[in-house]
Amino acid sequence: MQEEFRKRIDRAEEEAMQLLLSLYLMAGAGNDPDVYGKFSLEAALRAEKLACSLRHLVYDTTEVKKREYLPLAGDAQGIEIRMQGGMFQIRIPRLLPKRRNRKSVEYLLDPLQGCLEAYAEKNGYPKYRECVICIIHTYSRENPVSRICDYDNLEWKQVLDVLASFLLVDDSGLLCDVYHTTESGAQDETRIILMEKIMFPDWLKSRKEGHF
Repeated sequence: MQEEFRKRIDRAEEEAMQLLLSLYLMAGAGNDPDVYGKFSLEAALRAEKLACSLRHLVYDTTEVKKREYLPLAGDAQGIEIRMQGGMFQIRIPRLLPKRRNRKSVEYLLDPLQGCLEAYAEKNGYPKYRECVICIIHTYSRENPVSRICDYDNLEWKQVLDVLASFLLVDDSGLLCDVYHTTESGAQDETRIILMEKIMFPDWLKSRKEGHF
Protein backbone atom coordinates (compact mmCIF):
# COMPACT_ATOMS: atom_id res chain seq x y z
CA MET A 1 0.00 0.00 0.00
CA GLN A 2 2.83 2.40 0.85
CA GLU A 3 4.33 1.79 -2.59
CA GLU A 4 1.04 2.78 -4.26
CA PHE A 5 0.82 5.97 -2.21
CA ARG A 6 4.43 6.78 -3.10
CA LYS A 7 3.57 6.41 -6.78
CA ARG A 8 0.64 8.76 -6.38
CA ILE A 9 2.83 11.34 -4.64
CA ASP A 10 5.38 11.01 -7.44
CA ARG A 11 2.63 11.64 -10.02
CA ALA A 12 1.50 14.70 -8.06
CA GLU A 13 5.07 16.00 -8.02
CA GLU A 14 5.27 15.52 -11.79
CA GLU A 15 1.97 17.36 -12.26
CA ALA A 16 3.29 20.21 -10.10
CA MET A 17 6.43 20.47 -12.24
CA GLN A 18 4.31 20.55 -15.40
CA LEU A 19 2.20 23.30 -13.84
CA LEU A 20 5.30 25.34 -13.08
CA LEU A 21 6.46 24.89 -16.67
CA SER A 22 3.11 26.14 -17.99
CA LEU A 23 3.36 29.19 -15.71
CA TYR A 24 6.88 29.84 -16.97
CA LEU A 25 5.68 29.69 -20.57
CA MET A 26 2.78 32.03 -19.72
CA ALA A 27 5.22 34.56 -18.32
CA GLY A 28 7.33 34.32 -21.49
CA ALA A 29 4.40 34.81 -23.86
CA GLY A 30 4.91 38.57 -23.95
CA ASN A 31 2.16 40.40 -25.81
CA ASP A 32 1.09 37.47 -27.94
CA PRO A 33 -2.52 36.79 -26.80
CA ASP A 34 -2.75 33.46 -28.64
CA VAL A 35 0.36 32.03 -26.98
CA TYR A 36 -0.63 33.42 -23.60
CA GLY A 37 -4.15 32.02 -23.97
CA LYS A 38 -2.82 28.57 -24.85
CA PHE A 39 -0.52 28.30 -21.85
CA SER A 40 -2.90 29.99 -19.39
CA LEU A 41 -5.56 27.39 -20.26
CA GLU A 42 -3.00 24.61 -19.94
CA ALA A 43 -1.88 25.93 -16.53
CA ALA A 44 -5.44 26.23 -15.25
CA LEU A 45 -6.33 22.68 -16.26
CA ARG A 46 -3.12 21.30 -14.77
CA ALA A 47 -3.86 23.12 -11.50
CA GLU A 48 -7.36 21.66 -11.33
CA LYS A 49 -6.09 18.16 -12.07
CA LEU A 50 -3.44 18.51 -9.38
CA ALA A 51 -5.96 19.79 -6.82
CA CYS A 52 -8.27 16.82 -7.46
CA SER A 53 -5.37 14.36 -7.22
CA LEU A 54 -4.27 15.81 -3.88
CA ARG A 55 -7.82 15.74 -2.53
CA HIS A 56 -8.11 12.03 -3.16
CA LEU A 57 -4.69 11.48 -1.65
CA VAL A 58 -5.87 13.25 1.53
CA TYR A 59 -9.01 11.08 1.68
CA ASP A 60 -7.03 7.87 1.26
CA THR A 61 -3.97 8.56 3.43
CA THR A 62 -5.17 10.69 6.36
CA GLU A 63 -7.93 10.76 8.96
CA VAL A 64 -9.58 13.71 7.17
CA LYS A 65 -12.83 12.56 5.60
CA LYS A 66 -14.29 13.85 2.34
CA ARG A 67 -17.28 15.35 4.16
CA GLU A 68 -14.92 17.32 6.41
CA TYR A 69 -12.56 18.41 3.66
CA LEU A 70 -14.93 19.67 0.97
CA PRO A 71 -16.33 22.68 2.89
CA LEU A 72 -12.72 23.73 3.47
CA ALA A 73 -12.05 23.39 -0.26
CA GLY A 74 -15.14 25.50 -0.97
CA ASP A 75 -13.94 28.19 1.44
CA ALA A 76 -10.52 28.13 -0.21
CA GLN A 77 -12.18 28.63 -3.61
CA GLY A 78 -14.20 31.52 -2.22
CA ILE A 79 -17.66 29.99 -2.64
CA GLU A 80 -20.26 32.07 -0.78
CA ILE A 81 -23.83 31.07 0.09
CA ARG A 82 -26.51 33.25 1.62
CA MET A 83 -30.26 33.72 1.86
CA GLN A 84 -31.29 37.31 1.22
CA GLY A 85 -34.59 38.94 0.34
CA GLY A 86 -36.27 35.57 -0.05
CA MET A 87 -33.67 34.49 -2.61
CA PHE A 88 -31.10 31.73 -2.20
CA GLN A 89 -27.82 33.06 -3.60
CA ILE A 90 -24.53 31.37 -4.44
CA ARG A 91 -21.41 33.19 -5.58
CA ILE A 92 -18.56 31.27 -7.21
CA PRO A 93 -15.48 33.41 -7.95
CA ARG A 94 -14.80 31.71 -11.28
CA LEU A 95 -16.63 30.81 -14.46
CA LEU A 96 -18.41 27.50 -14.76
CA PRO A 97 -16.20 24.78 -16.28
CA LYS A 98 -16.53 23.79 -19.88
CA ARG A 99 -18.43 20.63 -20.65
CA ARG A 100 -16.65 17.29 -20.95
CA ASN A 101 -13.74 18.49 -18.79
CA ARG A 102 -14.06 15.90 -16.01
CA LYS A 103 -11.37 17.19 -13.67
CA SER A 104 -12.50 20.79 -13.99
CA VAL A 105 -16.08 19.79 -13.17
CA GLU A 106 -14.99 17.72 -10.17
CA TYR A 107 -12.80 20.61 -8.96
CA LEU A 108 -15.90 22.80 -8.59
CA LEU A 109 -18.82 20.46 -7.94
CA ASP A 110 -17.44 18.57 -4.96
CA PRO A 111 -16.65 21.74 -2.93
CA LEU A 112 -19.97 23.29 -3.95
CA GLN A 113 -21.78 20.24 -2.58
CA GLY A 114 -19.68 20.37 0.58
CA CYS A 115 -20.54 24.05 1.10
CA LEU A 116 -24.25 23.38 0.58
CA GLU A 117 -24.16 20.54 3.11
CA ALA A 118 -22.36 22.72 5.66
CA TYR A 119 -24.80 25.59 5.10
CA ALA A 120 -27.78 23.26 5.45
CA GLU A 121 -26.52 21.82 8.73
CA LYS A 122 -26.09 25.30 10.19
CA ASN A 123 -28.99 27.24 8.68
CA GLY A 124 -31.36 24.85 6.98
CA TYR A 125 -32.44 25.73 3.44
CA PRO A 126 -35.59 26.42 1.45
CA LYS A 127 -37.18 23.72 -0.67
CA TYR A 128 -38.49 25.22 -3.90
CA ARG A 129 -41.33 23.62 -5.80
CA GLU A 130 -41.81 26.20 -8.56
CA CYS A 131 -38.92 28.57 -9.07
CA VAL A 132 -36.59 30.39 -11.43
CA ILE A 133 -32.87 29.63 -11.35
CA CYS A 134 -30.87 32.61 -12.58
CA ILE A 135 -27.25 32.02 -13.62
CA ILE A 136 -25.21 35.19 -14.09
CA HIS A 137 -21.93 34.61 -15.95
CA THR A 138 -19.58 37.53 -15.26
CA TYR A 139 -16.48 37.91 -17.42
CA SER A 140 -13.62 40.17 -16.41
CA ARG A 141 -13.61 43.30 -18.55
CA GLU A 142 -9.81 43.13 -18.55
CA ASN A 143 -9.90 40.12 -20.89
CA PRO A 144 -10.97 39.88 -24.56
CA VAL A 145 -14.62 39.39 -25.48
CA SER A 146 -13.63 36.34 -27.53
CA ARG A 147 -13.42 34.29 -24.31
CA ILE A 148 -17.19 34.35 -23.86
CA CYS A 149 -18.65 30.87 -24.22
CA ASP A 150 -22.03 29.76 -25.48
CA TYR A 151 -24.17 28.59 -22.58
CA ASP A 152 -24.36 25.13 -24.15
CA ASN A 153 -20.57 24.83 -23.80
CA LEU A 154 -20.65 25.37 -20.02
CA GLU A 155 -21.32 22.60 -17.52
CA TRP A 156 -24.34 24.07 -15.78
CA LYS A 157 -26.49 20.91 -15.90
CA GLN A 158 -24.34 19.11 -13.32
CA VAL A 159 -24.40 22.24 -11.17
CA LEU A 160 -28.19 22.17 -11.40
CA ASP A 161 -28.19 18.51 -10.33
CA VAL A 162 -26.24 19.42 -7.18
CA LEU A 163 -28.60 22.29 -6.39
CA ALA A 164 -31.65 20.13 -7.02
CA SER A 165 -30.55 17.55 -4.44
CA PHE A 166 -30.74 20.24 -1.75
CA LEU A 167 -33.10 22.96 -2.88
CA LEU A 168 -35.67 21.64 -5.37
CA VAL A 169 -38.67 19.39 -4.95
CA ASP A 170 -38.20 18.44 -8.60
CA ASP A 171 -36.01 19.93 -11.33
CA SER A 172 -38.61 19.23 -14.03
CA GLY A 173 -38.96 21.94 -16.65
CA LEU A 174 -42.65 22.05 -15.74
CA LEU A 175 -41.70 23.46 -12.34
CA CYS A 176 -38.34 25.19 -12.76
CA ASP A 177 -37.24 27.79 -15.29
CA VAL A 178 -33.55 28.48 -15.95
CA TYR A 179 -32.41 31.97 -16.96
CA HIS A 180 -28.88 32.69 -18.18
CA THR A 181 -27.34 36.11 -18.63
CA THR A 182 -23.80 37.35 -19.32
CA GLU A 183 -22.25 40.58 -18.10
CA SER A 184 -18.89 42.25 -17.63
CA GLY A 185 -17.32 42.89 -14.26
CA ALA A 186 -14.13 43.43 -12.33
CA GLN A 187 -13.36 39.71 -12.28
CA ASP A 188 -14.62 36.36 -13.51
CA GLU A 189 -17.38 34.93 -11.37
CA THR A 190 -20.67 33.04 -11.49
CA ARG A 191 -23.71 33.92 -9.43
CA ILE A 192 -26.65 31.57 -9.06
CA ILE A 193 -29.91 32.89 -7.61
CA LEU A 194 -32.98 30.78 -6.86
CA MET A 195 -36.29 32.55 -6.35
CA GLU A 196 -40.02 31.98 -6.48
CA LYS A 197 -41.42 32.58 -9.96
CA ILE A 198 -43.51 35.50 -8.75
CA MET A 199 -40.32 37.36 -7.79
CA PHE A 200 -38.56 37.00 -11.12
CA PRO A 201 -40.17 39.87 -13.13
CA ASP A 202 -39.29 42.48 -10.51
CA TRP A 203 -35.79 41.07 -10.09
CA LEU A 204 -35.19 41.15 -13.85
CA LYS A 205 -36.48 44.72 -14.07
CA SER A 206 -34.37 46.00 -11.19
CA ARG A 207 -30.99 44.43 -11.92
CA LYS A 208 -28.42 46.44 -13.82
CA GLU A 209 -27.20 44.86 -17.03
CA GLY A 210 -23.48 44.51 -17.68
CA HIS A 211 -22.08 45.77 -20.97
CA PHE A 212 -18.89 45.02 -22.88
